[in-house]
Parts: sequence; structure tokens; C-alpha cells
Amino acid sequence: MAAAPVWSVDPRTGKQREQVAHEATAEEVDRAVRGAHGARAALADRTARAALLRTAADLLDEAGAHVIEAADAETALGPVRLTGELARTTAQLRAFAEVVDEGAFLDVRIDHADADRTPPWPDLRRWKVPLGVVAVYSASNFPLAFSVPGGDTVSALAAGCPVVVKAHPDHPATSELCASVLRRAAAEVGLPEDVVTLVHGFEAGVALVRHPLVSAAGFTGSIRGGRALFDAAAARPTPIPFHGELGSLNPVVITEAAAAERAEQIGAGLAGSMTLGEGQFCTKPGFVLAPAGEPGDRLVKSLTTAVSETEPGVMLDHRMRDAFVTGVRERAALPGVDAPVTPGAGGEHTVSAGFLTVDAELLATEGPHDLLLEECFGPVTVVARYASRDEITSVLSRLPGNLTATLQLADEPDGFEPGAAELLAALTPLAGRVLVNGWPTGVAVAPAQHHGGPYPATTSTSTSVGATAIERWLRPVSYQSTPAALLPPELRDDNPLDLPRRVDGRPEN
Repeated sequence: MAAAPVWSVDPRTGKQREQVAHEATAEEVDRAVRGAHGARAALADRTARAALLRTAADLLDEAGAHVIEAADAETALGPVRLTGELARTTAQLRAFAEVVDEGAFLDVRIDHADADRTPPWPDLRRWKVPLGVVAVYSASNFPLAFSVPGGDTVSALAAGCPVVVKAHPDHPATSELCASVLRRAAAEVGLPEDVVTLVHGFEAGVALVRHPLVSAAGFTGSIRGGRALFDAAAARPTPIPFHGELGSLNPVVITEAAAAERAEQIGAGLAGSMTLGEGQFCTKPGFVLAPAGEPGDRLVKSLTTAVSETEPGVMLDHRMRDAFVTGVRERAALPGVDAPVTPGAGGEHTVSAGFLTVDAELLATEGPHDLLLEECFGPVTVVARYASRDEITSVLSRLPGNLTATLQLADEPDGFEPGAAELLAALTPLAGRVLVNGWPTGVAVAPAQHHGGPYPATTSTSTSVGATAIERWLRPVSYQSTPAALLPPELRDDNPLDLPRRVDGRPEN
């Protein structure tokens, strides 16, 4: 039986553009994983790894116009957005090259033997080693930064792990192009091209997570798809780490004082954030607690004006468009729900942004309105109007885990308003990143960044953005009483590689 073709589809028309590949068979997945497994030894050279990342960044920049054209044709995200995403992607590659050069991610610790301790200490030397082949599942909404050349792939390569990427069906041509760039970068620095391999197809993705030579997986996508792969990873004879980003509501709490101070500014900012990229950011603010009364009314009026001025847009594919239209229709039909700006179909291929309002008290206990506490992917948000701080607390206690949580406060003369610390404390257990007087869309690739959160936002406590994302693909090993000649250079007393290390409990450098 012939393998199914993989087509590139134009989301602006729903029509097939070109056949770019075929769905990988079980034999092809096996061959890809074994090729990656065979490239592990070559990736042990940190200098070569850093060179690979920098060369890949340079080659992606050189191919930028072609990459952006391909991605726009398959995602309708637009050249401006994609130009920024490509810049973020190449900056991330170069940032991880610096992480590799520095070597602090190895977390080298040396404790010399000490017979005077009770009990005595043997000589112990600890560092972190790569897990092995990593399976990466590309995201739909970021065809570059969270896909083939994205954070999971780059951090895994930086850790010394070869990668097999399962392409997302929404941008297969872009995936093929980016994979070819990464493989060419590997060849140019003298590494095997199989440090990065690409496969297509649903069944290939399932076979990948089950392959005995795959040692870990990174995923960005839906709760349903991510949970199925997470369960498969856990059900293997040898379970593997599965770092999945699944879904997030990204709640916002706006205090009455903040609304009274700047209702119009907050309403406009919320509109810009929840409609950015047609509401297809994983950090879109999808649920807002706003005050009842006049300040909240002004905020809703501002939000209404700003959202009404938003033009209909194209989502990543027609399946997502249909799910959005159905989802907002179901939510709008609930008793007590109003739609100041009705979200839904904007045309045969487009959607219109909108938002829903509801009294917060309807969400304080379990009931049919719980649907409003589930993510709806696309340009819509739910504004729940609260009458008291107790209602805020009650609703927050019912929210699932999130990537972000935002608090909009008034800036009063003596500092932020009373009760701010308590609200911040209530939001902190809900998310991996907590913002004050900002908007969550946009995730800086910075050392202190954390892009993750309690389930279902993610399936682990790690981040997929920032320097510490590399930690997902490493495991610690200690050598005890091992002769110096047998130790890796990183663990020898003379520190020939000049790494940052802790020796006998203190920083060495």
C-alpha cells in the first residue's frame, strides 16, 4: 500500500498547493531514529555543537526571504509577523550557542574525599550528560520558533541530543525547507546530517514516541493530542520524559482601582493581546476577571470599540476555523452570557474577533458555565464581571494550570493598591509566568524566562523557552573514587576546558 501524500494547503483558500512529502512508514521512522542514534557520538563535541547552532542561524538568515514566503503561504500569518518570528528563531539559535560555549549547563560539581567528615566523604564528581535521541512535535501556530528550527530542537541539539522532528501538517513545505537548512548546517561544520531528521504523518508521530531508541520528547499542541502522546510515553516498557505544552487559558485579573484609573487603556491593550495573530498565541488572554460597576463598564466599552475595529482574519487551517466557530457558538448560547462583539465566522475562510461577558458568580461553582473556563483557540476572550474580591478568589480556585496569569493594578502614590500581594499570591499557583500591568502575548527568550506551568499548561515543571530549556534533555551522573585518567576532562582537577564549576561546595571560577 502506497504511503499517503503530504500536501501543503493554502489556509486563505483551503486549496492544496503542492505535494511536498509522504507520510513516513514505520520502517522510515525506524531508519530516522537509528540514524539519529548513530549521530550521538559526533554531537559530544561541544565546539562542533556551538558551530552547528551558529551556522544554522546564519543559513536561516540567508534563506530568510524564501522561508518567510513558504511559511506565509501555509499559515497566512503574514510577512511582518513571520519576519519577527524568524529573527527570534535565529537569535535563539545563537543564544544557545553561547550557552554551549559557557558550559554552566553541565552543572559540574566536585567534592574531594574528606575522611574527617561523619560519615566520611568519598571523592565525588557530578555533571550532566545528554539523554539521547529526542522526538520533537512541531507547533501549528509558530512555524519557525516552535517547529523544526524552534526551541525544542535547538535546546536538544545544544544538550548534545540528536533530534527527529515530526512535522506539523499545517506547514509541511516550511518544515522541509527548515530541516534542509539544519542538515546543511550540520554538514558544513563536519557533523552527520542525521543530527536532525524530519518525518511526516500522524502514525509516524505515534511510532516515534514509542521507538525504543527515543529517550525524550518535546511537544507543543492540543490537550487531546499531547495527552495521548504523554500517555504513550509513560506506557512504554521504559518510560521516557515527555515535555508537553498542551493548553492555557491565561487568566487576567483587573482590579476595580485599575479599571477606575485607566479603563480605556486596559480595554485597548486587552483587545490587542487577545486578537494578536488571530488569537492563536498560546499565551492569549482567554479569560478576564473585570469589576462590575462603572469602571468595569468603561473597560468593556473600550474593549468593544477596539475589537469591533479588528478586521476578519484567516486562521491556520479550516479545521481550527470550524472548531473556533463551533466553540464560540456553544459558549454564547449559555444562559447569562452576552456578546458585546459577536465572535464567529467572518466569511467562508475567515473568522471575526469578539468577546463574551458573564457574571462571575455563575463560574464560582461547578455547572454548565464551566465551558467558559476552557481554552477556545482563536480571537475570543471571556470577561467575567465580579462584584467582590471573594468572587475573584472563588473563580480563581476553579481554574486549571496555565502558562501565564496577569494582574492589572492601580499605581497609587504609596505603591500598588492594598490587597495586591494577596492577589499575586492567589495567581502564583496557577501559572509559570505571572505578569503585573502587562500582557502575556510575547515570550522573551531570556535566561530568566519560564514558559511552562501546572497541568494542563504543560506536563512537566520545565520551560520550553530560555536558557534553562536545555535541562530537559540532560541527566546527572556522579563518578565516585574514579582515577583521574578515566574521568572526562570536564571533571578533572586541572579544569582543562575552563568551565564554571563548584568545587568542595564553592564556585571555582
